[in-house]
Formats: sequence, C-alpha cells, structure tokens
Amino acid sequence: MTRRTFISLRRRILSGGLAGVLALAAGSALLTPSSAKDGAVAVDVELVLAVDVSYSMDPDEQRIQRDGYAQALTSPQFLNALKSGAHGKIAVIYLQWASSLDQDVLLPWTVIDGPQTAQAVADKLAEAPYRRAQRTSISGAIDFAMKQFADNGFNGDRQVIDVSGDGTNNNGRPVTAARDEAVQQGITINGLPLLIRPSSYGYFNDIANLDEYYEDCVIGGVGAFSIPIKDRSNFIEATRTKLVLEVAAAPPPGIFDGKIAIVPAQAREPRVSCLVGENMWRNRWGN
Repeated sequence: MTRRTFISLRRRILSGGLAGVLALAAGSALLTPSSAKDGAVAVDVELVLAVDVSYSMDPDEQRIQRDGYAQALTSPQFLNALKSGAHGKIAVIYLQWASSLDQDVLLPWTVIDGPQTAQAVADKLAEAPYRRAQRTSISGAIDFAMKQFADNGFNGDRQVIDVSGDGTNNNGRPVTAARDEAVQQGITINGLPLLIRPSSYGYFNDIANLDEYYEDCVIGGVGAFSIPIKDRSNFIEATRTKLVLEVAAAPPPGIFDGKIAIVPAQAREPRVSCLVGENMWRNRWGN
C-alpha cells in the first residue's frame, strides 16, 4: 500500500467506537511495510511524545508523567508489541511544550528496537532536568511536532503524535486547526489528558471534562484514541497501554481489560467548546 493510499485511508476512517481501534490495529498487518527511501531508516512508527510543561503541571505531575513514559517504554508489554511490527523497531522523539512559542526537544529522534535501546531512552529521560513555563498551547505542540517528521531520517509506516497534558489550549491558533492540518497530512494524534487534580485548582485552563475536550477537540486521524487519567496510580498502566496500541501490529490479548478507559475519536459535534481555554483566559485577562 502506498503512502498516498494510507493517507486516504486515514481520512476516510473516523472510529465510531472501540471496534475502530481494534480494526486499525488488526488491519495494520495488511499494510505493506515501507521500504527505505533516500537512505532513510524504515520503521514501523515515527512517534512524537509531546508532554505539557506549563505552570499548571506541578513538579509531582511532571515527575509522574516522565516516569510513566520511561517505565512504559521498558515494560515487557511494550517490548513484545515492538516485536510484532514488520520492522521490529520504531523511531521516537520526546519534546516538551508550553506556549505557542515555547517547545524544546528533550530527546532527539532515537531508534528503539529492543530492551537495550529502550533502556537507553529511559535513562536519558531520567537524567534530563525539569522545567515549567507560561501558557498552554496544544496547537503549538502539534504544529511543532508536525515539523519533526520532515527530513528526520526515518520512513515510518505510520506517524503518530502522542499529546499529554492537564489543561485546555489557551494560546496560539485554535487546537482544531492544528489537529485538522495534521490529520490531512496522514498523522494520527492520540491523547493522554490528566485529570488528577481538581479543576478548581486555580489555573485558567482547567476544566472538569478535560477528557471530553481531548476526545472532541485534540485527537484525530485513523484509529485515534484518548486515555484519560483520573488517578495517579493509573498513570504508568495507562501510558503503557497507549504505547502498546501505538506500536502493536495487533492488540495483545487482554489489552482492553482492567480499569483503563480507552476512548476512540468520535465523528460528532464537540460536547465542549474547543475554544473554552481561550475564552477562560480572555475573561480573566482581557486578551
């Protein structure tokens, strides 16, 4: 299957339920794996891990977020899923984001093809310093992530942006504009909204139904899904489940069992305004 056909497939399929995620994962085995072009390394997935470092993310949340990715990438479940791909390897980049003008790459594009490379990535994440910054621009994160796919030296069968954060977009262009542009380019955006702090905590982009906001305004593309985290104890399990789904050729038995809720993208009108964060900021600050 050519990349143009695959992009067309992405545009046509909007999962209406869990069956859509399962169908994509099961059907991925039918896609002809990409061969290297112009010296690029062929991988199953080019995966951008885009994590929120805005001030609403307190130090404990940041630590849990990064530890969750590090432990998930070295878990037996993830490593087994890695083996199921046509190439048995992925390329991953880890970036941090806050405002529309504030993104940085913590881990540049790196191949994970087994336990040693996965552990090396986990070690680099553990060693990196933490930081916090102003505003929350999910759209800026998506725009920045899209640019990372260009001339990155990899030729992936799929391109995925994995967005995690605890608030709504309140800076930069509308999040739906960035999402739709990414989807048009054949990119899938998955979400990991954090609802582990009361929405009345004090930040101006906190909403109680952040899970619905992510489902209706942030995620998109064929097989896109969101896994809301409402308890700190579920972060590692949820992160691992999401990474397994993103790299597996077919979902392992029992992956949908347990307490983790996996919500696919829906083709429907948003239940919450996709400009809610911008409106909250404007009402508070007047700009």
